Amino acid sequence: MKVPVLKAKAAKTRTARKTVPYRAHDIATVESFRKDPQFAAEYLNGVLADGDQEELMVALRYIAEAFGGVPKLAARAQLNATTLYRTLSPRGNPELKSMQALLSAMGMRLAVQPITEESH
Repeated sequence: MKVPVLKAKAAKTRTARKTVPYRAHDIATVESFRKDPQFAAEYLNGVLADGDQEELMVALRYIAEAFGGVPKLAARAQLNATTLYRTLSPRGNPELKSMQALLSAMGMRLAVQPITEESH
């Protein structure tokens, strides 16, 4: 049996739009987090479950950009922006208090879950 091939007619537009052929991965990631905070939370949970500390800091940096940028989040979290930039570097090592303040400024929180046998 032959499958019919549909041909779409090209729509005429008054002005030609310039399209960017690609976006950098980090820009697309930040845009995704900005559009869908639930996705950002799930991504962060995935990194917490499977990643190392360096990956966690990079993930937090992307999410911080999506939620207004480091200076804005630092102000909301009552943290020093310069210190927060350093904290969110791949070698960063935030204190629990700073991590909680940052996550709270992004509308998130830390949570603890038991490890299931399937994931262990």
